[in-house]
Amino acid sequence: MCLFCKIVNKESSADIVYKNDKFLVFKDIQPKAPIHLLIVPKKHIPSINHLNLQDKELIGEMFLVAQTIAKNQGLNKKGYRLIINVGKEAGQIIDHLHLHLLGGWERSEKLKVKN
Repeated sequence: MCLFCKIVNKESSADIVYKNDKFLVFKDIQPKAPIHLLIVPKKHIPSINHLNLQDKELIGEMFLVAQTIAKNQGLNKKGYRLIINVGKEAGQIIDHLHLHLLGGWERSEKLKVKN
């Protein structure tokens, strides 16, 4: 079982900021921005490459959750980034689809994501 499934099943802890029947949103343990949250579907899907037609509604809802969380975090007026890494070579560390929501930079930081 992957780490995100363990978090979904409450077998591992996370700093959860939002949850509903289909998604969990929690803080990234290695943040690349002042606000760095992971939007994780409760359904295990390894990556974008593993989506099928039945998942199209779930993916749409994932972006609507991102919009809600951005607003809740006060990012909707300042701006934010949404990132999905697909595969190890692209930076996907956990084989469970997730959307990174990053924001909270000050203007002097020039909106760079730390590597």
